[in-house]
Amino acid sequence: MGNPLAIVVTAGQRHESIVFEELMEKVKIKNKKGRPKQRPKAIAGDKAYSVSRIRKWCKNLRIETVIPAKSNEKIFASCDLILYKKRNIVERCIGWLKEFRRIATRYEKLAQSFIEMVNLAISVFFLRKYFSNTA
Repeated sequence: MGNPLAIVVTAGQRHESIVFEELMEKVKIKNKKGRPKQRPKAIAGDKAYSVSRIRKWCKNLRIETVIPAKSNEKIFASCDLILYKKRNIVERCIGWLKEFRRIATRYEKLAQSFIEMVNLAISVFFLRKYFSNTA
C-alpha cells in the first residue's frame, strides 16, 4: 500500500479533479539523492480525471499522464496499461482510510476537523507500518 503524500478537502458534492493542481502543489517527494523534488514522472488516474485541463497541466510540466480516455471524448489519449495497473496502490490506501468509520461517513462538519481526523488516521497508518508487523 502506498504512503499518503498530501490531502485537500472539497465539498461532498464536488469532484476531486477540481482541486487537482492544488493537491499536486502540496506533494513533496525526494529523489534518490534525498533532495526535494516536486514533480513525479507520471500521474495515474481513472477516467474521471480525463480532463483537458489536467492533461495540459501535466504536459506543461513534462509529466506522463496515465489516464484512460472517456468513451465520449473526442481526443485519443494513449494510456500505459502496465503503469495504470499500479493505480490500485492509491485505491488500497483510500480503502484503508475508509476503514476508519469517522472518515468514511464524514462525521466531522468542519473541513479542518475532518483534515485532522485524516491526519490522525495517517499517523496510525505510519505507526503500524514502521513499528509493527501488521499494516
